Amino acid sequence: NKLSSEVMCISKTINFIFSLDKWCIIAQNTAKSLLSTNRPCHKIDENKDNKSSSWENGRSLEKGRTAIAFSLKNEVGGLVKALKLFQENHVNLVHIESRKSRRRGSEFEIFVDCDSGHEQLKELTELLRKHAANVVDMDHDQPDNSSLPEEDTEDIPWFPKKISDLDMCANRVLMYGLDLDADHPGFKDNVYRKRRKHFADLAMSYKHGDPIPHIEFTEEEVKTWGVVYRELNKLYPTHACREYLKNLPLLSKHCDCREDNIPQLEDVSHFLRERTGFIIRPVAGYLSPRDFLAGLAFRVFHCTQYVRHSSDPLYTPEPDTCHELLGHVPLLAEPSFAQFSQEIGLASLGASDESVQTLATCYFFTVEFGLCKQEGKMRAYGAGLLSSISELKHALSDNAKIMPFDPKVTCKQECIITTFQDVYFVSESFEEAKVKMREFAKTIKRPFTVRYNPYTHSVDVLKDTSSINSMVEDLRHELDIVADALQRLNKHYAV
Repeated sequence: NKLSSEVMCISKTINFIFSLDKWCIIAQNTAKSLLSTNRPCHKIDENKDNKSSSWENGRSLEKGRTAIAFSLKNEVGGLVKALKLFQENHVNLVHIESRKSRRRGSEFEIFVDCDSGHEQLKELTELLRKHAANVVDMDHDQPDNSSLPEEDTEDIPWFPKKISDLDMCANRVLMYGLDLDADHPGFKDNVYRKRRKHFADLAMSYKHGDPIPHIEFTEEEVKTWGVVYRELNKLYPTHACREYLKNLPLLSKHCDCREDNIPQLEDVSHFLRERTGFIIRPVAGYLSPRDFLAGLAFRVFHCTQYVRHSSDPLYTPEPDTCHELLGHVPLLAEPSFAQFSQEIGLASLGASDESVQTLATCYFFTVEFGLCKQEGKMRAYGAGLLSSISELKHALSDNAKIMPFDPKVTCKQECIITTFQDVYFVSESFEEAKVKMREFAKTIKRPFTVRYNPYTHSVDVLKDTSSINSMVEDLRHELDIVADALQRLNKHYAV
């Protein structure tokens, strides 16, 4: 019965994949016509010489096959008249689909797959344009590269487009770094301040692609680290989430993370790259929310290298390497959590200051101080909790106020960095939190969206038909791979 159920599931998934593939074609037509129909558009020059655009290359159909998409008014005989043109021009229809237009309720969108030569099809499309709207020959048409009006984008804040652009914002440290506040434990310690300057200089001179400098930690620094490491490890089995407990031993195995040894950031960066594609970038101190979240969009985690002051090993007013390595890194090695972190970063690119602040607050109460439920018990996944003995105990005690994670509510909560939080937010899982944040990100006012390109380590701004179509083509390629894998499983089970 179990095998039969799996086979049925595979068959349904195959059919679903093929359905998605067809709708990707309609999405290309919609992307073109939506911008050109609903608003005044401008040509853009950045892609005019791009000979490898997806529209120019066409679809990857079988030889002699092509596809046409067009819109028809919802009237009696409309489709019959259009299909008669195919018959009169001796064009054989292989596949046809229709759906109600998502742009105009009075229209239907038609997709046809057919056998035809180029000249024959050219004549047909010309005839179709007399009877239908938004006719697109998916193999040969050259769409106008419609984009958003310039007035919609001129006030967008600058944001990095490629990973090396982080060099321009990674040194804009707001707090600490070279300077310490008067209430900082190390404020009156000249030796500690000199050491902090050394770490700050290393971070300030770092450029993307450089190896992260190797640090010879002092005996005092290792001792301070050891106290934090030892005390926290007593709590992890009963307080940390299962994903954290799974990945922490891997940090020890691959990065030599021990009570008597502080891992090197270069080793940690290699470890994360192999696990989730995240890398580490050294930073001198606090960054603005906009600059820090921008790093996450590229799967770059800005990480301090200095160690908290030895006078109070269990307290730090700022993120230090104990917080970064013991709090953040184990979960950045978890794919679902890494994706969650990156999506918050992507949502911040080009957003208003107000929107960035709401995203940063959601980040604070999830990635820094988040709780989740596992096996009916409350567990911590926030790095601020997992690197603080006292607050980790408090957050999972009866004295803590717990609320369900809801981005619309959470974003209005005050973030506290000097004492315990007034409230903590709990999610059923990382996936649930990711879905909620993904929906919340859609409410961010921004005249475009972005996607991360892992091949070029850059972000594609989806603001015109060319960029949207390119993404559709990439999706179709991925769907082809999935469909092929499912078909092979299908054959294996002899369905």
